[in-house]
Amino acid sequence: MDFPAVRMRRLRRTEALRRMVRETHLRPDHLIQPFFAVPGQNVRKAVSSMPGVFQLSVDQLITEAKKTRDVGVPAVILFGIPDRKDPEGSSSWNEQGIVQKAVRALKKNVPELCVITDVCFCEYTDHGHCGVIHDGEVDNDATLENLARQVISFAEAGADVLAPSGMMDGMVGTIREALDEAEFEHLPILSYAVKFSSAYYGPFREAAESAPAFGDRRAYQMDPANGREALREAALDVSEGADMLMVKPALAYLDLIRDLREHFEHPIAAYNVSGEMAMVEAAAANGWIDRKRVILETLVSMRRAGADVILSYWATEVAGWLK
Repeated sequence: MDFPAVRMRRLRRTEALRRMVRETHLRPDHLIQPFFAVPGQNVRKAVSSMPGVFQLSVDQLITEAKKTRDVGVPAVILFGIPDRKDPEGSSSWNEQGIVQKAVRALKKNVPELCVITDVCFCEYTDHGHCGVIHDGEVDNDATLENLARQVISFAEAGADVLAPSGMMDGMVGTIREALDEAEFEHLPILSYAVKFSSAYYGPFREAAESAPAFGDRRAYQMDPANGREALREAALDVSEGADMLMVKPALAYLDLIRDLREHFEHPIAAYNVSGEMAMVEAAAANGWIDRKRVILETLVSMRRAGADVILSYWATEVAGWLK
């Protein structure tokens, strides 16, 4: 049958009809809120390129995390900015490190939240790269040894999920083995399995104070032109024991979120990254777009592509809209 018997607009006529036949839903349960933890007390330092995002001392982080819990967001992910950096990023596995302190405080004060820790070194090294540098390049295998130290320290602090993001070959297998040997076999791994060397990360590097002192990360993060390689990366992480898979960034890589959804049964995460946020905020500040509608449309597109969960700096605010 065709027009005029078929009229697609019939089911768009009222809000109730549109809600009834809506195919893709966005709920607070689908969101994860990132936080940037820093040493000190009563620290709330605005990130200029990410309106509404702050570097937070642990006391302030707890206040914000309670707001996240209260609107129904189930999880947070932590990034730490230490007061001391060195070539290896050794503060990342210090028992008194900033993320370890934040994890313990969250588990004590907001136990309902799932606490995810980003597992990488760019925030902790004095050179800003994601591992140990030998002869001007990141040494993959030496970095794996330090990743094992880092994840055990986070696990001992009480982390619920470990999320390796450095794109080191073998990182998931190393982390799984380390966790299992230390009797943390119950802890899941959310792998940044498909992480591109992207220009969308610029504002994050201000927030995390993690810009590389030399060169860039194209030797270990993926080439934005490659799609088939993304499936190989994800398959390798699955074979090494990943429990969840992430695509980062999200908006320019919706096709790969869909590809992973079709090829794997694992939960798929999408990272709505800092550059995606900054573009929307800048356009909204100039009055060029309807901020709320664009934010919701952006996040729904990630869900429609196949993401089960979305890491977003808007998570708490959006969850408040959805309640």
